[in-house]
Amino acid sequence: MKINAKKKLIIPAAVAVIISLIIVAAAAACAAYLGDYYRADQKAIDAFAPMSEVACEELENGSLIFKPEAPVAGFIFYPGGKVENDAYKPLMAAIAREGVLCVLVEMPFNLAVFDVNAADGIKESYPDVTKWYIGGHSLGGSMAASYLSGHTEEYEGLVLLGSYSTADLSLSDIEALSIFGSEDKVMNREKYEENKKNLPKGFTEVIIDGGCHAYFGMYGAQEGDGAPTISCEEQINKTAACIFDLICG
Repeated sequence: MKINAKKKLIIPAAVAVIISLIIVAAAAACAAYLGDYYRADQKAIDAFAPMSEVACEELENGSLIFKPEAPVAGFIFYPGGKVENDAYKPLMAAIAREGVLCVLVEMPFNLAVFDVNAADGIKESYPDVTKWYIGGHSLGGSMAASYLSGHTEEYEGLVLLGSYSTADLSLSDIEALSIFGSEDKVMNREKYEENKKNLPKGFTEVIIDGGCHAYFGMYGAQEGDGAPTISCEEQINKTAACIFDLICG
């Protein structure tokens, strides 16, 4: 009987050790995944001309504000998944220099799924700006669309870059702009086509010839992406022009 009692004590202890090892391994794997992200190419960003034309302010929460004088509209942007938000500074600067106040949100662990409601309170901080748009790149675009589905009366439109909306916005009055590169090999084209039905009728689709998935930001090449035949600067400038046309056209 004593031997059996010892065995009964040993089994739970062994199980506890195994569970502890699994938890530690899972935590390590999670930390490795979250710590592996695309860093902004600061050298390329500094060389981008519009960066010197618009003032950029960093908030305590890490979000960046690009505020031109007398902005005609506001644009809230959600970064792509596992991409440092600084990588989108050039795109925001290119849009802001045309008169649009741009808010580049910083996401926890560089993943918009951890803060879908990041846009909350931003509009209220700029009461003089009465016309607002929201959008994002890749995963950020999908999360921006998800947020918008519950706030359609507060925004004029949605901008999706290499992205699609899984939220049904088809009956809303918002304007929608979808842009992707012809060489984009990261965005799932099948899901993109399938989810077009979620956008309002008459939405605008722009395919940038020679563009890729990563070149909406400046963070280098992205794994699995196609080979672009235009420069990152060219794709960003074309994208900024399309977004400005939507907002002020």
